[in-house]
Amino acid sequence: MKKTWITLGIALMSATLLKAQTDQGLHEEISRLQRAFESLNHRLDVLEKNIDDVLWFERVGDVAVIDKVYMYGPPLWKESNPTAMGAGNPVKFWSYIFFPRDLDPGKKYPLIVFPHGGVHADFTTYYTHIVRELVSQGYVIVAAEYRGSTGYGASHYRKIDYGGLEVEDVYSSRNYMIENYPFIDKNRVGIIGWSHGGLITLFNIFNHPDDYKVAFAGVPVSDLIARMGYMTQGYRDLYSADYHIGQTAHENVAEYRRRSPAWNAEKLQTPLLIHTNTSDDDVNVLEVEHLIKSLKAEGKPFEYKIFQEAPGGHSFDRLDTRMAREIRLNIYAFLARYLDPPKPFRNLQDLQKAGYKY
Repeated sequence: MKKTWITLGIALMSATLLKAQTDQGLHEEISRLQRAFESLNHRLDVLEKNIDDVLWFERVGDVAVIDKVYMYGPPLWKESNPTAMGAGNPVKFWSYIFFPRDLDPGKKYPLIVFPHGGVHADFTTYYTHIVRELVSQGYVIVAAEYRGSTGYGASHYRKIDYGGLEVEDVYSSRNYMIENYPFIDKNRVGIIGWSHGGLITLFNIFNHPDDYKVAFAGVPVSDLIARMGYMTQGYRDLYSADYHIGQTAHENVAEYRRRSPAWNAEKLQTPLLIHTNTSDDDVNVLEVEHLIKSLKAEGKPFEYKIFQEAPGGHSFDRLDTRMAREIRLNIYAFLARYLDPPKPFRNLQDLQKAGYKY
């Protein structure tokens, strides 16, 4: 009987050990597949980016000279290995440039700095009609693919610094244009952006008030602390990833506050227009309302409009509808007051023809 119990015990121990080894092997295989899937996603993003780059020439090439240039911004916010070779080097990134096809290099032109939106996204032909509309008025445009943008591999993706040094990447793209193109009027530089691009717009004018003449922030991410409360866990994980902030808002509320425009409203000095929408399905209107109330509390002059359940939700003024075009016409009129473009739109028909050809 004793031998039987010993034999049974050994069998149970062997089964447990085998299961543990099997579980470990399964865990390792799942991890390997996850890494492979992530790598595939980045490769597909690169392919998609290359295809979209070709589409730019097809969609705006009749009105714009298009270029894509390589530049740099500040070093990483935090280094995984501060003593490694290359640690502390500037972060390199690409930027799109759009010049009016009829540009005269002997004249001076206003510049629009145009950061894209999305936590991890990029500047795509989604903005085709807006680019056409801006270039047709005589604006030069620069659109930075700042750290964290997609389409440039895992390394660039993991350099993300939301509300941090990505802001300085965009500012670096502004400076690049002034340093390299003598026909850019450094006193007529504006910045526009929607959503995450709106947050970057706000921090650019907060951090560099003397270098921008005017700004427009559409449905801007304004309060990351509130945002972490109403968004999903998967969204929150993008910020608490070890290569990003590395902590949740609960663990480090001060860091999320530092990255939130609504908590930096005292810095505003630049003419600013803000738009938001009560039916926004991405940036809840409560975030932008907090920003508006904070600016008012600081006694800052600015303009804003809260649209009531405008069709299109988060994209309401970027659509191709008549209402969206009418809203953009008002945005362009606001910008023109400060930037004096060569060919400002006089009416909706001007915008229609510039953006849509007919």
